[in-house]
Amino acid sequence: MSNAEAHIDDRPTKPAMLRGLRCKCPSCGEGRLFVKYLKVADTCPSCDEELFHHRADDGPAYLTILLVGHILGFVIHFMWVQFRPEPWVMATSLTIGAVALSLYLLPRMKGMVVAIQWARRMHGFGHNG
Repeated sequence: MSNAEAHIDDRPTKPAMLRGLRCKCPSCGEGRLFVKYLKVADTCPSCDEELFHHRADDGPAYLTILLVGHILGFVIHFMWVQFRPEPWVMATSLTIGAVALSLYLLPRMKGMVVAIQWARRMHGFGHNG
């Protein structure tokens, strides 16, 4: 294995993504990734890995909308076929479900995007070792 390959393989993507989904540091998996709801910590409190390089932008929001839309599409079909609720009941319950699911998934999607960037050494993550 060449030196360049060893340098790339020392940050496996899958474990980093799983750590990001748990809102943990992609490097050590111990420290919290966020200091607020969606504010990424500048450094990991456990391993001091620099995390401020991330450029998540609209990716997490797009992934959240994609997942929530697909999940709610199934739920709409299931509710209508099985229960035939009143339209206002269906609209109210689906709205609450969509908001709750979005609020739950958004930080996890952002954590995953930041972890992928860290693992692939994107946007300055490659300069810190």
